[in-house]
Amino acid sequence: MVKYFFLLTLFITGCAQEVEQLPMKPNVVFILVDDLGWKDLGCYGSSFYETPNIDLLASQSYRFTNAYSSNPVCSPTRASIMTGKHPSRIGITDWITPEDSPSETWQKLRKNQKLICPENRRALPLEEFTMAEALNTAGYPTFYAGKWHLGDEGFFPQNQGFEVNKGGHMKGSPPGGYYTPYNNPQLEDGPEGEYLTDRLTNESIAFIEQNKENPFFLYLAFYTVHSPIQPNKKYLDKFTQKRKLLKDSLPIKIEERKAYTVQNQYNAAYASMVYALDQNVGRLIDKLKALNILENTLIIFTSDNGGLSTLIGKSVYGRNAPTSVLPLRAGKGWAYEGGIRVPLIIKPPNDLEAKIIDAPANSMDYYPTILDYTGIGLNYEQHIDGISLKPFLEGETRVTHKELFWDFPHYHGSGWTPGRAMRQGPWKLIYFFEDDVYELYNLDNDIGERNNLATIYPKKFEEMKKLLEVWGDEIGAEEPYLNQNFN
Repeated sequence: MVKYFFLLTLFITGCAQEVEQLPMKPNVVFILVDDLGWKDLGCYGSSFYETPNIDLLASQSYRFTNAYSSNPVCSPTRASIMTGKHPSRIGITDWITPEDSPSETWQKLRKNQKLICPENRRALPLEEFTMAEALNTAGYPTFYAGKWHLGDEGFFPQNQGFEVNKGGHMKGSPPGGYYTPYNNPQLEDGPEGEYLTDRLTNESIAFIEQNKENPFFLYLAFYTVHSPIQPNKKYLDKFTQKRKLLKDSLPIKIEERKAYTVQNQYNAAYASMVYALDQNVGRLIDKLKALNILENTLIIFTSDNGGLSTLIGKSVYGRNAPTSVLPLRAGKGWAYEGGIRVPLIIKPPNDLEAKIIDAPANSMDYYPTILDYTGIGLNYEQHIDGISLKPFLEGETRVTHKELFWDFPHYHGSGWTPGRAMRQGPWKLIYFFEDDVYELYNLDNDIGERNNLATIYPKKFEEMKKLLEVWGDEIGAEEPYLNQNFN
């Protein structure tokens, strides 16, 4: 019913706009980077990685300091971007695995876990009216390039509103690695030596050139910087030499429960991947400039979760995560800030203002924001958990979100155990199901989440605990339960 109501709205809106002869709608370029940490860009404080093109974009855009992914891992966040809904409302609360998973090894692991976790959907439901369907229905050519990870055959981007799909399929990491042959059922192999990040940008630029005369929607979801950490050979030596100049050129790690978190950016291979990303973002923006359409283009640049800085390991001498998001705590897979706080840069159409935004934003907001900037009109029943950031950016309101919630009721290779979290102003509450433990932090005074204030501020603790419980009930968030075979 929602779809049909929205289609009627689009028809009426379209007719009115035709009569009024409004200016051409803006192009939309959405850039999603996989596992890019909050501290992985120069404009966010990295001194080892180099991102001159993204930094330049940030200097002409709105850069958010308190932007969040809706989940500490990829598939739930990607689902929320597509739908404007909290991933727990959809039933996607963990990264999506193929139908023949879990493997025998994973089954054994589950038997040795204290809690049985909720079932996770295998795909983004086709009933959801995605942002691509909204834009396509409004006349936008829609193009997808890169990582999808929202379902297998029948649930690919071309089944969810995208007219063209270059590389989006079931897998979360590039099955053939970052050099051709890609072993990707949705992307033809390239010439010998071709690098995947370059290829996805080439495909995107070709789409822009083909549609330069009319408004278009480009969704570029880079596989980088997700594992495997496979360097760009052109830039590896640059950062190998730079690493030699570092005070700490080897990883420094501290314990995070059963895992270890890297405290410094040291990995030259990872740095080369970040630099290759930046060079390709630069190429994309240069193409928009050359075609004289950059000004009338809405650009949103962000990440699907925090950086991979925390991993389970036998000791500080075990396997090392590739990046660090210090001063944030932990990383991908955790509901501490390191796992959910992400870069966010928004360049509105016909606006090159440089401004730092401290107000919170999250993944569910991009759908309504895009609808608002394109003049299509909001669809509240669909993007029920997201808000348009346009009124905020244009100074019409000073309010974004009063509260934000995260739900990750699963175990993860980062050492996370099932839990939830919420933020209200500077206050952050985290709950761990396994031990029935709450932690309360004030991010204004403790961005590293080291000082648990639950017993010091009992009134605030009880208030937020109740809000988190009510939210879980209202949204229908499933909880893990005790494993009777746990030993």
